[in-house]
Amino acid sequence: MKGKILLVVGLGVGYVLGARAGRERYEDIKRMTERFWGDPRVQKQVHHAEDFVKDKAPDVAEFLVDGAKKVVSQVSGSKPAAKRTTRTTKASGSAASGS
Repeated sequence: MKGKILLVVGLGVGYVLGARAGRERYEDIKRMTERFWGDPRVQKQVHHAEDFVKDKAPDVAEFLVDGAKKVVSQVSGSKPAAKRTTRTTKASGSAASGS
């Protein structure tokens, strides 16, 4: 019984101390991150990346549309056979339920 009580007390103390250390460390990391993000050199690179994305977005969109059109044309070319199979299954299912 004494061992169980000591275990529970130890877990409680460990939890409290860990929570305090965890919160302090979290605040440290948060401060460092804010300082890093606010650095003018980092912001300069962020703006370069934003400009790059704005310049390339139309090209990427066009590429994706062309790729989607190719996929749709390929799928639509093989889809009627799949639809016929589905319709046949539905028709046979209705005939079976009507009998």
